Amino acid sequence: MKTSLITLLLFALPFGLYAEPIKALLITGGCCHDYDAQREIIPAAVDLYSKLPVEWTIYHQRTKAGDRLLELYQNPNWAKGYDVVVHNECFANIGDVDYIENILKPHREGVPAVMIHCSMHCYRTGPTAEEWWKFCGVHSPGHGPKHPFEVKITAPKHEIMQGMSDWNTPQGELYFIKTAYPTMTPLAESLSEKTKTMHTNIWVNAYGPNETRVFGTSIGHHNETMLDPNYMVMITRGLLWAAGKPVVENINSSSK
Repeated sequence: MKTSLITLLLFALPFGLYAEPIKALLITGGCCHDYDAQREIIPAAVDLYSKLPVEWTIYHQRTKAGDRLLELYQNPNWAKGYDVVVHNECFANIGDVDYIENILKPHREGVPAVMIHCSMHCYRTGPTAEEWWKFCGVHSPGHGPKHPFEVKITAPKHEIMQGMSDWNTPQGELYFIKTAYPTMTPLAESLSEKTKTMHTNIWVNAYGPNETRVFGTSIGHHNETMLDPNYMVMITRGLLWAAGKPVVENINSSSK
């Protein structure tokens, strides 16, 4: 029996071209950050370093207001069909109980998440603030002055961190961690120039009764930090892990 040319080509081409794409939703916008650039940087990083294809949907609310309610979150099915949701938003001055419950419900029911920087400072003014912190895995009340810092890996055997080394951010805004919830596992930390203590800045969390996968990092204020290859690899590893994909075998380390 002759093997067709098409069959030979299918076996010759990289597996990633035929893998089912990860369907990722990036939600961004709000106060205090260059989300116009970061909405491009995050998908570009993952597309560069992931061997698996990612199909991106980007929801960007172009506002600097910290109290803007997103139309997306008012749809109870806002997360339906996505394998992972990336939260890179900054809306601190919202405490609407029903609105925040609408955000948390799909994650509590099992939709994985990647939490970046100011998403840890969102939705903290109302009675459900601690529910948001439990979702994040940490409570961060604020940050110190902007300064570069060394990222020291504390869990080198965790699959997200395997193969990574300590690295220095070109710029930085280190968040203070006041509370680490029991469901959170720290992966890396850095020294604050202000408090002179170490603060976790990369972690994973098991949220809710389904122990939904949540990957979190408080690193990411400056674009130059997000463009650092170490950061790009870290975000890609976190997204793959959150989406339930094997991390080490699906990282394109040759791009670094």
